[in-house]
Parts: sequence; structure tokens; C-alpha cells
Amino acid sequence: MRPARALISVSDKTNIVEFARELSRLGIEIISTGGTAKLLKGAGIPVREISELTGFPEIMEGRVKTLHPKVHGGILARRDKDEHLRAMKELEIEPIDLLVINLYPFKETVAKGADLEEIIENIDIGGPTMVRAAAKNYKFVAIVTDPADYDRVLKELKETGEISLKTRFYLARKAFNLTAHYDALIADYLYSIDEEGKPLACRELRSPLTVTFEKVQDLRYGENPHQRGAFYREVFVKEPCVTRARKLHGEKELSFNNIYDLDGALNLVLEFEPETEGVACAIIKHANPCGVALGKTPQEAYEKALKVDPISAFGGIIAFNAKVTKEAAELITERFYECIIAPEYDEEALEVLKRKKNLRVLTTDGLTGIEKRGVDSPFDYRRVVGGLLVQDRDLVTVDPEKLKVVTDREPTEKEWKDLLFAFKVVKWVKSNSVVYAKDGVAVAIGVGQTSRVDSARCAAEKAQMVGIDLNGSVLASEAFFPFRDSVDEAAKVGVTAIIQPGGSIRDKEVIEAANEHGMAMVFTGIRHFRH
Repeated sequence: MRPARALISVSDKTNIVEFARELSRLGIEIISTGGTAKLLKGAGIPVREISELTGFPEIMEGRVKTLHPKVHGGILARRDKDEHLRAMKELEIEPIDLLVINLYPFKETVAKGADLEEIIENIDIGGPTMVRAAAKNYKFVAIVTDPADYDRVLKELKETGEISLKTRFYLARKAFNLTAHYDALIADYLYSIDEEGKPLACRELRSPLTVTFEKVQDLRYGENPHQRGAFYREVFVKEPCVTRARKLHGEKELSFNNIYDLDGALNLVLEFEPETEGVACAIIKHANPCGVALGKTPQEAYEKALKVDPISAFGGIIAFNAKVTKEAAELITERFYECIIAPEYDEEALEVLKRKKNLRVLTTDGLTGIEKRGVDSPFDYRRVVGGLLVQDRDLVTVDPEKLKVVTDREPTEKEWKDLLFAFKVVKWVKSNSVVYAKDGVAVAIGVGQTSRVDSARCAAEKAQMVGIDLNGSVLASEAFFPFRDSVDEAAKVGVTAIIQPGGSIRDKEVIEAANEHGMAMVFTGIRHFRH
């Protein structure tokens, strides 16, 4: 396909003057609109206004300018159909062979915090219509929506005088992908607000569901070397998360598994407010915490977390909910870790961490705690073959005022602190799970067993292997105890209080077991299954 006429209308004007100048030198007539036409004329490039083509002025503040038969007839006409060619001749419709278009900056307008009226005005209508028309007719028309493709198109035109079918099909696929992404962004934003533009506290699980993500980067591979992988992000997310984190150091790129573990580690420590609960440190390995602790300083929190399972911590991921200090950094660099993520770092701490060339150091640029960070990514997506499971993210936190003591004995003040800490930690452990806690440290973590009593037993045995005394600890379970056996196992190692959701048909039996052992037991009414 040898283009004779190009229509150029772009919001993103990156390299458009240079591209248009080269097209003009190749003898291609240029038609343009509004600000693009003004820019090109100012650069001395011959341009024909869109109103000259249509014989109709732009109206309604530019809302209507390209929605015209002489535009869309020139784009959609099939050059291999006599009927289409006759209609073009009879109606004096000129063929348009090349379109260079990108869309109104809807995403950028939302991101800058514009009001609803301005956001609505930045929903492009004519642009997507022309893009889709040209992409549909790719056998005869080339559609360029990405400045990154200007060089490819020019190279072909200069070498062959044509734009190949292969390139036109490549451009058409990108064009449909762009309009799908653009429309999904609009739908996602509108479903996040009410008719006055106020954010909705709860979003609809709509049908059909359209979701769109932008690629952050290609990954070396997926979960395993034989799997391809890439990292994508939601567009309008502002809350602190691994998706928005900045990498401050590390020669190696983040891997699929690194990103997954960073997400879990960060979400765990953000359960704790540093000002009121203390500095939280979590060490994650293969999607599960192997050490979690609170401390007065990052150094203290890290040292406590490491002691829980120093073997598993090797090659793990570390997260903090507060600024990392030089003292903590020096301890961390004594061992091998894949990544560290925190709201911020002392300058001296960053210098120390940078001594490890392969340690990836990420920052969320502040913003800690659920109450402070807000939530603008409300859904959790789980892929199944041929489908998608969608649910609200598990953002529920325990209200101490609503907890129910079900045993004869109430927890002591110290036990209350450890119970609340343990229940926040167990939320982020794969089910079935239990967490033993003592003095603000998850001293034993039972992970992903098919029975709860096995989780309790395995965690206790591992703690004893590394010399951790569980006497005087508390126990948290993310779901109810179906039998008293887990309570009996906890009692054997000296657990004094238990926190669990409750709700089993055997609650009475479990409560009686706790009373027999002199334990306090608290029901939360909240379950935290995590598969």
C-alpha cells in the first residue's frame, strides 16, 4: 500500500513534527486538525485543514470535527470493491491511506485530580472512531497510534515506497488494543464514582467485567524458566504497593517470584501503624512469612524477626513499615536477601545497602498503614483456566471493641497485645495457618497444612528446633478450630491464650478445652482464609 494522503491528529505530539516533515518530503499530502494543524504549519509543513476536506467547520468547541462521511468514507472504503469506488467518486470522497492518531489524555486528566466535567471532556470520541475504522480496513489503510512506530513506518516508505501488509496488520492490532484499553479505563473510572464524581466506598461487581493493565516490564521468565512472564499495573492506583514502588538499587531485574513476595511482605507490614504499634519487619520466603516482629527501631524489629527462622530467611524478601536506618541496613547486609521494600531510607542506610550489588532496594515513597494509604485497587483477581475469580480485597481489620471473650478467663493486657498482633500476621499466611506470638514476635508460623492441628504441631516443632520457648505465647488461627485437638497441642507447648474466628459447630467443645487448660480464648467473627 502506497499512501498518497495522511490524516494527522494527535494529543501526544512527541516527534510528530519530524515525522510529518518526512511524510511531506515523500510526497504524501497531510490533512490535520486543531492544535496539530497549527503546530505543523508553524513548523513550515504544508497542511490542509480538516474543514477543507469536509467542507464543514469544526463545531461545538471541537467536539465535532472528524465525524463526517468525507472522513470516514475515505478511511473505510475498500479499494477492491467497485461499489465503494463509485460511491467515493459520486460523493467526491478522497481516500485517506494513512492515519496518525492518539487520543485525548483521559488517564492523565484523572491522574492530575481534575473535576468530573474536565474529565468527561477528555473522553475522546472522534479519535477512537477513526482509529477503529482504519484498523478495520487495515488491508488498505495504515493506522499509527504510537510514536514509537514512526521510524518503522518511515523506514518502509523510504526503502519500498509502501507500508507492507505485515506492518499494517501489526499497527491494526495495536490500534484495537489502544481503544480497548482506553474504553476500559473510562469504564473503570466511572464505576469508581457516583453521578457527582464522589468516590464510591464499594464498587459494583459488574457484568461484563472489563479490566485493563499497563505493562511495567517484561520479566526474565515467569514462575519457572519455561514460562514467559511480564509485570502489569492498574492505571489509577495511588496507594503504596509494589506496583508503584521505585527501585533505588539493584543490578538484577525483579523476577516474577520477587514481585509476588514483595507484595505479600509489604501488605503484611502495612497492617501495623509505626506510631502506635511499632516498627514492623516481615521476612517472606515463597509467599509465606518466616519471620515477623514489632520493635522500637527497624534494627530491633529485624533482629527479632530473623531469630524466628534464620535458615528460611536466606534469600528472602524483607519489608518494613517505617524508614530503614543505617544500623538496620548494616545487619541486613550481613546475609543474603533478594529484595527489601520500605517507605523510605536514611541516606546512610541506602549507602550501606548499595554495597550489595544484587540486592534490589525499593521504596514506596512514604504512606504507611491502611488508614493512611486508602484503597483504590478494591478487587482481588484469581485466575482459573478459562475464567476469573473476583472478590473484594481482604482489608478487614479487627476492632478490639467487638471481640468476644468466650472462656472463663479473660486475656491479660500483655496477651491482648500479642493476640491482636498474631491475628494480623496470620491473615497473610497461607491456609490452613496458625501463628504463635510472644512479645510482639511471631515466634512460630504454621503454614499451609491440610489440617489445622498439623499447622499447630509443625510450627511448634520448628520453633523448638531453633531453641524458641513457646511457653507464655498466644496462638492465632485464621479460621475456626473444627476440633479441640489444636487447642490441646497449643497447651502442650505453653500457649496461654488463643484468638480465632469462631463459628464451628464444635465451638462449645473447643471452649471447654481452653477452659480445661486455663487458657483465654477470643472470637473475632472474622475469617482470613488465604489460598
